[in-house]
Amino acid sequence: MCKIDYLGTGLCPSGPKRHFVAYYPQGRMDIYDALAGELIPVTEGLLDIADTCTLCGICDRQCHFYTGMRPMTVMRALKDYVASWRKEGGRAAATAEDEVLKELRKIVGREWATSDPAILVTYANDPFPLTGMRMPGYVVLPGSRRDVESIIKLANDRALPFAIRGNGGSVFGFVFTEGIVLDMNRMRKMEIDPDNWSADVEPGVTSFDLQREAYRRGLRVNAAEPAATVCGNIVCTGTFSTWSNVYGTAADNFIDMEFVDRSGRAFHLNDKSIVNHFGFERNVLPSPGVCTRAVVKLHPVTDDEEGVLVPFADFDEAVRFARNLSQRRIGLAVAVLGAHYIANFMSPSKELAARLKQSLPDVLGCSYMVFAVGDRYAREAIKRMAGAVIDQRLFRMLMLGLPRLLDPKWVDLIREYEGTMRPYELLCKSEMRPLLEAVLEPSAETIAGAVDEDLRSFYTGLYERPEMTDMVWLNMFRIVSSRMSREKHMLAFLVYVPLDHIDVIKGINEEFKRIADAEGLDNDYGFLTPMDFGKRAILEYDYYIDQTDPAEAEKIARVMGKIEPWLDALAAKTRGVQWLKYVFSQGCSRKENFLYESFQPLRSGGAGR
Repeated sequence: MCKIDYLGTGLCPSGPKRHFVAYYPQGRMDIYDALAGELIPVTEGLLDIADTCTLCGICDRQCHFYTGMRPMTVMRALKDYVASWRKEGGRAAATAEDEVLKELRKIVGREWATSDPAILVTYANDPFPLTGMRMPGYVVLPGSRRDVESIIKLANDRALPFAIRGNGGSVFGFVFTEGIVLDMNRMRKMEIDPDNWSADVEPGVTSFDLQREAYRRGLRVNAAEPAATVCGNIVCTGTFSTWSNVYGTAADNFIDMEFVDRSGRAFHLNDKSIVNHFGFERNVLPSPGVCTRAVVKLHPVTDDEEGVLVPFADFDEAVRFARNLSQRRIGLAVAVLGAHYIANFMSPSKELAARLKQSLPDVLGCSYMVFAVGDRYAREAIKRMAGAVIDQRLFRMLMLGLPRLLDPKWVDLIREYEGTMRPYELLCKSEMRPLLEAVLEPSAETIAGAVDEDLRSFYTGLYERPEMTDMVWLNMFRIVSSRMSREKHMLAFLVYVPLDHIDVIKGINEEFKRIADAEGLDNDYGFLTPMDFGKRAILEYDYYIDQTDPAEAEKIARVMGKIEPWLDALAAKTRGVQWLKYVFSQGCSRKENFLYESFQPLRSGGAGR
């Protein structure tokens, strides 16, 4: 997230100039950890990385927004370490330029290929605890498709493995190699074609950057997490989000894609002479190759879209309502959210999120909310169907007044007024608005009071911007999704489920919980988004682990050994269930091929059988 300007604060100055992970805050934290563990020497590259940190403080504001962490502590420590090392007369370790590095530099230019250990170590691990560190031999930043072709041919000639990296690591340790890492961060060209409702993007373009450019033109892309690259996300899993309710997933989201295969040959998915990558095989398969370009679909935006939240005490009722919306084609984005997701979505601090998560069911009586985005016609229909609705105005009021919403005095007041109504029904009544205004005192200053004192001025300015409390904007750009991992690393398990069988969905949630609880792992329901006009949904259930704790690594290893056979068996016997293990790396396929049973010839006796 420190590689995208999602708060409008600018970026770490050295990152966009040098592009290697090592020149971003993320990389400097890895480097300091590697120095502390005596994994790398001080190199010329390391000195440059430390020197180019200006201690501007951008990383503190960005990182605190979604994790609550303050990485400036590490930035200062790295600079202090280097200053002390120089004072003691240290000499930087030399990095040899072997034949492979020379060839790589001939392809991309001297500054875009390296074997410096200080840079390599930032491509060597991620938070997944079952993947050990794998130090690459080289990191290269291609600038074009021809560069990619040449690099892959070189790797093949030298019998070197290679891995492709988009804009970060992988939650399951899939982007590491002892050979060559291709970091696609330099390839960031994009071209918006508003007349054709499409965008042509290179593999370094992130969801956030594409969404920003599309939105400026009154268009929208079905975007993944903001820091995820558009191409990488499509290839890995097929883009899915709350907007998949109408925009679909997998091949629904692009027009064509360009790849370089593992022999170094370029091809397009729409070329009829190639292997059919739009098809799907229920197997663990490699990706089609290195994606070097994608032409993705854009969608028009109306000027009257707003978000709404419909509270529910019961999961079954929430799912039925979401399915009803999807079947009736009401709304654009639709999702069933749990208390954990809602609390982290709204709260600027993890302490406030923990209190809100408890208060939603205990005080307001709602454990789930159906989120929807729609124009005024859709919102009118939802209000008639639901009764109690948190509209955009009320949501902004609750969000800006959140610290006071959790105050014991407010809790006592809501309990005094509720009578025969559920508390959330009372909260949604229009006549309650003046009282809410008076009690909550919603303002940028109120919500900023929940963060560290030295950051309150920054947060006040942030929440004075209307988009920071706009449900549509926040859902489009997804900048708060990362807050789900602010206490521990999150492992998201994603399963396609039949939306007309709530018992199957509940059974999956219960089994995920049972397996995690048996090992003492933190876990919670994530979200459920209907798609395919209410026939299917994508379900997320989340496990949370401390990746620095060896005991938790052992627990997740045992858990994975239980989850895989259970989900495989469930998918084999339950129509409509498919989990992302098999969709992974087949994200370019048509969703019909994995959401429906395979095509079978008609049986004898005519078409009516």
